[in-house]
Amino acid sequence: MQKRVYEKYELNKLFVVNKPMFISSNFYLNKFKRLYKNKKAGFSGTLDPFAKGCLIVAFGQYAKLFKYFKKTPKRYKAVIWLGVSSESFDIERVYDIKLEEKLEQSFIEEELNKLVGDLEYIPPKFSAKRVNGLKAYELAREGLDFELEKSIMKVFDIKFLKYNHPFISFEASVSEGSYIRSLAQIFLERIECTGTLSYLERLSEGEFKFQNHKELNPLDFLDLEKNIYTGTKEWLDVGRKISIDYILNKKDGKYIIELDDFFSIIEIKDEDVTYLLNKIPKQKVNND
Repeated sequence: MQKRVYEKYELNKLFVVNKPMFISSNFYLNKFKRLYKNKKAGFSGTLDPFAKGCLIVAFGQYAKLFKYFKKTPKRYKAVIWLGVSSESFDIERVYDIKLEEKLEQSFIEEELNKLVGDLEYIPPKFSAKRVNGLKAYELAREGLDFELEKSIMKVFDIKFLKYNHPFISFEASVSEGSYIRSLAQIFLERIECTGTLSYLERLSEGEFKFQNHKELNPLDFLDLEKNIYTGTKEWLDVGRKISIDYILNKKDGKYIIELDDFFSIIEIKDEDVTYLLNKIPKQKVNND
């Protein structure tokens, strides 16, 4: 009796989800793993449980592409609650609330605008930063004492939205790895007030925005230049080493090689060609 051979189907999918407040990014990702019955999935740019908004999710081989995507600047909408002290710089670990005097709106707008540029800051202890292999928030929740190294965030622009005392609303576009909770604390120090974030929403990451789980074509978001391969498809099919002679642009760098049904990412260095990722299936996007 002849055995039937079944080809294992791998789901390769890229989309943006809108994470709700007060659940972890991992918890929300697991919901979509179950929905699509697919275990191989990942997300880019962890959102704190307190925060909501844009979270890039990829299934299958597309999960390998995160580091090559255009994800900057990241844009956030935030609300500062004046007079509130919190260990986590948000409303999850509030320990004191007091009244702050009302400020002039023009003063707030002026001080917010001064935040544009490069800012040195210390990441929040309640964050996913690693300390000796452990996440900082795990140590913080156990009450352990530790220090995080200073970092630099770039604020590309900031927009005042509303002041309804004691709440200040604004939007900001920042570099990857920035913490809006830390940005808010820098602002509060400058205006000599206490406060914390009462709301935080990530609106976008580069060109990635929530569009009702619309399926996205990864080739539209890769931060890489396309190159031309003039050799035979079979060599890429089996992952055979290819010669610089069959690459049109021979300059050092990382490139996309696109064929009819898949694409590869290569690196050229000193006229040597290596695969960074090979044979990623192209997605036929259908959002009808």
